[in-house]
Amino acid sequence: MESPASPASRLDFYDFIARMRRPAAAGLFHSIRNFLASLSQGEPNAEEGGARVQAFFAEMEAAIRDHPLWANASNQEIDNALEGLEKFIMTKLFDRTFASSAEDVKADMEITEKIGLLQRFVRPHHLDIPKVLHNETAWLLAVKELQKINSFKSPREKLICVLSCCQIINNLLLNVSMSNDRTLSGADDFLPILIYITIKANPPQLHSNLKFIQLFRRETKLISEVEYYLTNLISAKMFIINVDGRSLSMEESVFQAHMESARLGNHISVASSTSSQGLGTSTAGLNEESGVTEGLRFPFMDSETESLTPGEVKQLHEHYRKVVTRYKLLSKALRKLSVDEDQLLNSVDD
Repeated sequence: MESPASPASRLDFYDFIARMRRPAAAGLFHSIRNFLASLSQGEPNAEEGGARVQAFFAEMEAAIRDHPLWANASNQEIDNALEGLEKFIMTKLFDRTFASSAEDVKADMEITEKIGLLQRFVRPHHLDIPKVLHNETAWLLAVKELQKINSFKSPREKLICVLSCCQIINNLLLNVSMSNDRTLSGADDFLPILIYITIKANPPQLHSNLKFIQLFRRETKLISEVEYYLTNLISAKMFIINVDGRSLSMEESVFQAHMESARLGNHISVASSTSSQGLGTSTAGLNEESGVTEGLRFPFMDSETESLTPGEVKQLHEHYRKVVTRYKLLSKALRKLSVDEDQLLNSVDD
């Protein structure tokens, strides 16, 4: 599978732009400019925009095939021109067509947050992935490919990220099949690994990226293997949205306990980060006011009680109050976190 930034991909685009600059292409360029202007008016509507873009692609394909600039061109050369056209159009329209509604933005945020929780406790055995298919190296490569999806603005380039991820998984299955004389079972092996990879990757704006590909990638390109892989990632997204205990081979009460524990863990992480920043600031203040060397975290640790001035005693008391307050909050959080810890660990091993 080619890279989204491969020389061939860039060549399609630059060749298209070069031809559009020729005087003979004035009519085609005028049509493209008018279409962009018409679609840039009014409130963005991705579904309506998708239908109009697909119709324009079909119209332009016919125009390019009949145009003198592509006289005697092969089907591959025509396809290259259409790839360049798609990238040009969708790059220009990107801000109006990608995550263009409040609903899309909300969906992206909800999925990202949910995957963030699932990352804390979902392991391969929860998805019934057999150990023979465990391969951290291949999984990491697949994760990295999927995480690239937001680096590009054309449907084709985003789709290549999806396909690259899926083909790494497929190659893993093929290698295991050949080396272990194991019969592949199609989606029964492939989809659980893709779900796990999606959880590990937590690709940015997953909902909007999939919607963008579905609506704006040329329909003639969403077929065969491409359609299969894209459909599987959409299925992975839906699995994550609707995940429950039964989906992960555990009791619903245990699943909810895991989710609550993950939420608490995220909350503690955020609070810890904030507190650390605050503590650093307050300590710096103490250091400056008491004349203690910069970077010393405990300015009164080695001081004798009798040597402290009234001002230093006041500073020490304020420091003590902050420490006790943080200790109480942390103790409460840890107690809640550990209530069902043994039960949760046992359920994971069952």
